Amino acid sequence: MTTQYDPPTAQQGGPAAGWPPHAATPRAPGAGEPGQPFARRLWRGRAEDPRWVRPAFLGLLTATLLLYLYDLSASGYANSFYSAAVQAGSTSWKAFFFGSLDAGNAITVDKPPASLWPMGLSVRVFGLHSWAILAPEVLMGVAAVAVVYAGVRRRFSPAAGLIAGAVLALTPVAALMFRFNNPDAMLALLMSVACYLVVRAVEDGRTKWLVWAGVAIGFAFLAKTLQAFLILPPLALVYAVCAPVPLKKRLGQLAAATLALVVSGGWWVAVVELWPASSRPYVGGSQNNSFLELTFGYNGLGRLNGDETGSVGGGGRGGGGTGMWGETGWDRMFNSEIGGQISWLLPSALILLAAGLVATRRLRRTSVTRASFLVWGGSLLTTMAVFSYMAGIFHQYYTVALAPYLAAVTGMGAGLLWERRREPWASVTLAASVVAAAAWGYVLLHRTSGYLPWLRWLVLIGGLAAAFGLVFAGRLPRRLALGAAAVGLVAALAGPTAYTLSTLAEGHTGSIVTAGPAGASVMGGRGRGPGGAPGGGDGMRGGFGGGMPGRNQPPQGGPGQQGRGQPGNGFPGGGRTGEGGMGGAGGAGGLLNGANVSSAAKALLEENASRYTWVAASVGSQNSASYQLATGDPVMAIGGFNGTDPSPTLAEFEKYVAQGRIHYFIDGGGMGGGRGGGSSGTASRISSWVQSTFKKVTVGSATFYDLTRRVSG
Repeated sequence: MTTQYDPPTAQQGGPAAGWPPHAATPRAPGAGEPGQPFARRLWRGRAEDPRWVRPAFLGLLTATLLLYLYDLSASGYANSFYSAAVQAGSTSWKAFFFGSLDAGNAITVDKPPASLWPMGLSVRVFGLHSWAILAPEVLMGVAAVAVVYAGVRRRFSPAAGLIAGAVLALTPVAALMFRFNNPDAMLALLMSVACYLVVRAVEDGRTKWLVWAGVAIGFAFLAKTLQAFLILPPLALVYAVCAPVPLKKRLGQLAAATLALVVSGGWWVAVVELWPASSRPYVGGSQNNSFLELTFGYNGLGRLNGDETGSVGGGGRGGGGTGMWGETGWDRMFNSEIGGQISWLLPSALILLAAGLVATRRLRRTSVTRASFLVWGGSLLTTMAVFSYMAGIFHQYYTVALAPYLAAVTGMGAGLLWERRREPWASVTLAASVVAAAAWGYVLLHRTSGYLPWLRWLVLIGGLAAAFGLVFAGRLPRRLALGAAAVGLVAALAGPTAYTLSTLAEGHTGSIVTAGPAGASVMGGRGRGPGGAPGGGDGMRGGFGGGMPGRNQPPQGGPGQQGRGQPGNGFPGGGRTGEGGMGGAGGAGGLLNGANVSSAAKALLEENASRYTWVAASVGSQNSASYQLATGDPVMAIGGFNGTDPSPTLAEFEKYVAQGRIHYFIDGGGMGGGRGGGSSGTASRISSWVQSTFKKVTVGSATFYDLTRRVSG
């Protein structure tokens, strides 16, 4: 393996002293030799690469694709909250643009719509089914693996790039979210692209790379708002310090990148804020129909301090940093709630990051090798710190944002130390990183003691044996040293690979999903039963209106398929989702999961559906989404995700009914009250008015009210 340490460029004037003088000027992966046919260049890769490199890279991408596509339809519509918005966008361009939950454009999801657009286009082309919704997410996962490989390969060896790509592909939470329809898949991909582009900018000081990085972060903002900005400080600081151009030009380039970020992320926000509120859908998740309020409140500072208007109270820390969303603190990424999702190689990555910075400490200011560690490592540390201490809504699957940074740091550190393995400190540090991975893997596997009990011993013993060999890697014959490295890599990846395969073996539905086998990620904060969690979708607001989605429940829109969400204990009404619903009246979905719509209920709503803007209305989006996905017709979600948004008002709802625009009201659903589940909310007033005014229709265990037939008197 040959590591490319800071090769000469026009601005840099040659390699730093003490580093390999043979390093070649980097070329983009796939560049090959000029003049070759494209197919040959694609297969051959760089001219200086061994012949095995490009086939290995393409094999990694192919294996990732096939792995993530395996039994994809088992998840049905996955999170019906977003699937309903995708379905609406596939039939209405207005709903597509705004991210509306229904084609009648009553209310939007509580995020910007960028993550919905690829799925919406897919459904327009291929029709509404599980693969059309989830396949774009899989492609994002494959693309993220390719970007991380390319980012590491530009400065390090092919093997380092392959290790980084494999670590990302086999991280359990990545395998989960790149097969799910939450916004996190697009966010992780775009953050990877931004890091890659910043490193490219540091290489040659060209403005275009930095501007494109700003564009990537801007579109990431349109996927998941302010979470996209977490890595801005390290990226901007690294470029400001390390770029090979004068300081004045660096500052001007950063200003241009900031402008690109504002334009790419702000154009949609400007349209929404300037569009007359009377002719666009209500902004879901806000209390004043404002996307800016949603961005800086509930989806912004509220996530950090726990003061989320319309939520159940966020962190609300008790003793020891325990809050509504789990314990906060420096060790949050390692605890029983989060550890099995992301932290398998985290101790090793931190060791390798420190080693990389020590090894490059004496290089010139413009060292791209050091800048690579600072870009990817700074993004890892910054995101970890925010996740560890944020007091607001936090779910385990958020940690997929860490996976690309962790993978890149692991690959870069391993590649650098392997090249310098003849230096005792490097071989010992490399061995220490393998010991850390094996020991921590043993701990994580031991937490689920009934899950492959033999594996944790194999991981521990294999890792220790490999580490012993790596200590002497600089003095061993190359084949023996490579054998020790291979054993160490297998031991480090065995645990996350097993969790990933368990994740792929079953479907996942509902608003809260976790990777790994049963019991691998147990929520344990204040006010929970065993395995329980106050939760909700990525945009959960409100109290305990429904049950937690249970293991082996039918996914919405996928009858007969098995799906897994968070365990159901500790939450009222938790367990299996039947037509009777969770936490509501017959036929109602719960706060976190939807209803199982019967054929009779479906036929009822489809009768004369073309006469109405909405075939039905229901409190809470999960309930309305189930019926909308079952019928293909718009269903109004009163109050947004769980009924706490003040839309529509009672007067507006009465007007819709008087105009004959809504046919049925579905009883039950989400909270429907004010904050914390009170009965004074808009949704509760609408429910009371409907129940006292219109005739009840019972279909099996589901209850509807016909809004075209008033009770006598």
